[in-house]
This record gives sequence, structure tokens and C-alpha cells, in this order.
Amino acid sequence: MSARRSVTPPAEPVGSWRRAFVLGALGVGACVVFGRAFQLQVIDQDFLAAEGSKRFIRNVVIPAHRGAVVDRRGEPLALSAPVESLWAVPQALLDSPQHVEAVAKLLGRRPAEFRKFLEARAERKFVYISDPLSPAEAKRVLSLGAPGVFSDPAYARYYPAGEVAGQIVGFCGRDGAGLEGIEKSQESVLRGKQGSRRVIRDRTGRIVEDNLEFAEAQSGEDVQLTIDLRIQYLAYRELKDAVIRNKAKGGSIVIADSATGEILAVASQPGFNPNNPGERKPPGTRNRAIVDSFEPGSTAKPLLVAQALELGLFQPTSTIDTGPGWFKVGALTVRDVHPGGVMDLAKILAKSSNVGAAKIGLTLGPEAVWSGFQRFGIAEPIYTGFPGEAGSVLRHYTEWGQIATATASYGYGWSVNALHMVRAYAALANDGLMPHLRLIKDARPVPPQRAISANTAREVRHMLETVVAPGGSATRAAIHGYQVAGKTGTARKLSDTGVYDPNRHQSLFVGMVPAERPRLVGLVVIDEPGDGAYYGGLVAAPVFSKVMQGAARLLQISPDGTDTPDLAPPDAPRLTVALPPETPAPAPKTKAGVALVKVAEPRL
Repeated sequence: MSARRSVTPPAEPVGSWRRAFVLGALGVGACVVFGRAFQLQVIDQDFLAAEGSKRFIRNVVIPAHRGAVVDRRGEPLALSAPVESLWAVPQALLDSPQHVEAVAKLLGRRPAEFRKFLEARAERKFVYISDPLSPAEAKRVLSLGAPGVFSDPAYARYYPAGEVAGQIVGFCGRDGAGLEGIEKSQESVLRGKQGSRRVIRDRTGRIVEDNLEFAEAQSGEDVQLTIDLRIQYLAYRELKDAVIRNKAKGGSIVIADSATGEILAVASQPGFNPNNPGERKPPGTRNRAIVDSFEPGSTAKPLLVAQALELGLFQPTSTIDTGPGWFKVGALTVRDVHPGGVMDLAKILAKSSNVGAAKIGLTLGPEAVWSGFQRFGIAEPIYTGFPGEAGSVLRHYTEWGQIATATASYGYGWSVNALHMVRAYAALANDGLMPHLRLIKDARPVPPQRAISANTAREVRHMLETVVAPGGSATRAAIHGYQVAGKTGTARKLSDTGVYDPNRHQSLFVGMVPAERPRLVGLVVIDEPGDGAYYGGLVAAPVFSKVMQGAARLLQISPDGTDTPDLAPPDAPRLTVALPPETPAPAPKTKAGVALVKVAEPRL
């Protein structure tokens, strides 16, 4: 019997499965490659083309010429000058060491520090290497032929008046946008519209073609202010001198045309020069005359007297017994610096009697006192358009008691900015018509509003002449050859604890020239004088006198106010708005030492 043999099938060659694996992997790889190529060449073609263009095609901005800011006579206050901003591709410049040193020397930089500056930014394709330069200075640097160094044209802002008009004009940032003052508030008018052009640059940033597309820049418009630079200079100079001489914390001044409401000068201290970027910081940039508020103190008394006359509850000859110079109102003791006994209204203003003002206010009552201030726009915004304009604070009379009524009557317990008081006194100067104050010359004029009757305004003006006359509290406000009407104010300031500090004051004077037919009205505030004297008649009044004397000469204002060629004609047509009739108040009884007066119909 033969043995049974098992048959083993032949083994498959080892190389065959490896060949299949490799071919499969190559096939998958080929699919991935062809799929990615299809995505890049077909699906993402537009995106990649755009990304490629970004590396070489650039939109170069063409700066627009910013409009100028000028005063009422066309004198420049802010101008734009052409400059060149140098920039570099750091690595391209570093590859030429000799040019690094040469560029650094022309830019006034130390070569070693300049090299470190470039090395720290070597990966960038763009970096500024200088502040804006004049075209001539930039040309000297570019003439070196340094690789990777280029320039962009731009405009830099220049302020010819410097610190004299710095706070009102403001300044622009490096990008050319207004950051403060008129530059900020009139940004949309001044800035213009940038242009552009499309160029092709090589890898070093050099333009190799620039005839692709072009959009021309549109220049901004000029802005003309009502400011008179001559008067602005006078006001700034005298205010700065007074702040330094009196060792004061600061101060402000406003001069306006009493008929048109055009602001001719506005300044404050401390100041700053907008041409020096290092000075562009508070407190110098703060225009206190517009953005700060204060309690008006005794400068509010003429407004109170005007209301008392307007209601017919007092006559100019009415007398008030101020007693020994002090007067109790509840827990409050009202005091006079110079006791005067029995006084008429003119003497109350001339001696600045707090007792007299408090007794007038208590006789009128809180509603009448409050509405009297309302007549002069105390609770209304000024709307000059200046950024940060401070509003007033005047609580409603329903929140007043006897003490609040008494203190409000002599200017405490409510606050205004300097423009509020200038506008109110402009109503007294303008025969009862209160003008709208404005800073922009071409702004649409707003008709004045009737605050009080012309007769009342004239009577109060005559009383205010006694303040400046011999024996009054402001003899230092007098101007040789002119009659001056005005009022002093010396207001204590609140401390951090909310009580009035007997050692911190604001010295004020507000007045008009010439008194018979006023053409100018002005306010001076000296904040916290520290050289001993602090009364408004001693500190603020002399500043008013010097500035107004110079302004009257420059504007050729005659002593009687009838010849003012630079201002609106005195007899120009004026809009008269009649006040609504008021219900006559009942005849007052003898109260707080006030003499009985006959009730009259309100005079409109």
C-alpha cells in the first residue's frame, strides 16, 4: 500500500502585496495632490489672486488739505503745511550698514540706537523712522539712496497764534483728526475727503507702477471765528499777567459784542502751546471759560435788582435798612463787609450788600427770584458748539426755603459758566435784548430774546456806573475817557468736605463799555488768588480795565458808543420779542427791613 502524500499550495510571492500597497498609497496621494491643485486653481483662484495682489498692489492714501481756522479779520489761527513722513523696510536698510549710519545722522539719531530700533522690527515691511519733516529735510534723506527708505506726503497742523489762541482752536492728532477745541467741533467741515491711488510695489516697498487707479483728494473748508486776534492777544496777556502777579491757581476772561453776541476773545489760565505736543495735556488744554462752572457771587445782584424793578415791587429810589451789617435768616447769618445802614438799590450794588440783596430776595419770594434768573437765560445752554461746554445748575424754586432764597439772591447755591454771565449782562447792555452768543462767524444768527424792558435795563446800567465811580467797590475798573458800568464778585469756594472755605475765593468782575450805549461786555475771573488780595474789585477789575481800554481803541469805539466801524451799527434793525404779561404781585408788607413800595404793573 502506497503512502499518501499531502500537497502544499505554492506560496504567493512577497513582493506582490507590497506592490499593491505602494500603488494604492501613491494613488491616494495623487488624488490628494490633484484635489488640492483643483481647489487652488479653480475653487480658491479669486481668493489667492487677491491675497497675492495684497503683497504687491497697494492703495496709497492721498491726504486732503485740511481747512484753515481764521479770526474775524482773516488772520490765521490754524494752518496745514505739507510735510513728508519717512518710513522704511527695516531688513532692506539693515542690509546696507553704511546707509544705516548716514540716515541716522541726518535724522539726528544715534547710529547704534537706530540700528537696534531697526533690528527689533526686522520682520516688518513698514515702520516710521521719523516724525513729519519738511519736504526739504525729507529730500536730503532720500538723496542718500538708502535701500528700503521711502516717504509719504502728508500735512502737519501749525498754529501761528500759539498759546494765545490754543485753548479755543485746539489741536489735531498725528492722523490729522481734531482732538480738542474748534478743531474737534468743526472736524466734519475742516477735514475734507482723502484721495487714493493704486500702485504696485516690489518686495522692498519700492513703487514700480502707479498708473492703475486714481481718486483726487477734496480739500476741507475754512472756518472763520468771531474771535478778534488783536483783542484775544490783549485778553490773554493781561489775564496771564494777573494770574502770575496774584499767585492764583488760574483764571478766565470773555469779551463779547453786546449787540450781536459775537465772542471777540475767550481765554483761560493755565494755557498751552498747541505747536508743542508735550504741552497738550490738562490742565493747560482746558478752556475754563467754557467748560468750567462757578457760583457767580455778587455778580448776580444786578439780575436780582432788574427782576425787582421789572415786577414793579421796587423803584430805584426804594430804600432798604441793612442794619448793622448782619441779618439772621433761620440758622444763617448774612453779613456785609462794609455796613451801610439804610441804602437805596444803587448803593446796595455799589457797596455789594449781601444783606440788602437777601432782603430783596425774601421780599420777592423764591418763585420770583428764580424766574428773574430764568429771564436772563441762566438755566439755558449757550449752544456755542464748543466741546465740553458746561451747563448751569439752578434748582427749581419749589426746592428752596428761606435760606436758599436768601443765598441765591447774592449768587450762592447755583452755578453757571462764564458765558452765561456774559450773555446775561449783554441783555443789560443791549437795552433788555439778550443776544445769542456765538463763536463761528458764519453760524446762522439767532434773534435776540427780550429779557427785561429797555427802561429797566437802562436803570440798572445807571446803578452799575456807581460801582465803578469813586466810593464804589470797583474803582479800578474805570477807563479814562469812558463811562464803565459793572459789578464785582468775590465768591468763596467749596472745600472737599462740602463747606465754604474761608481761604479759597474766586474774584470776579463783569461789566460793559461805554455805559451809556454799551458796545462791549466782558467778564474776568481770577481763581484762588494767593497774594493777599482776593476781592473782585482789587484783583479782577484792573484786568477788565486794561483789556477793555485796548479793545475800545482797536475797534475805534467812541466814548458815547455811537462810532463803532468794526462792530454792527448801533442802530441796526433788532428783533424785539415782547415778554408775556405777568400777574401783578400783591403789595408787599414791611418785611425784613424793606421799605413799603407801591406795586406797579410789570413794565414790558
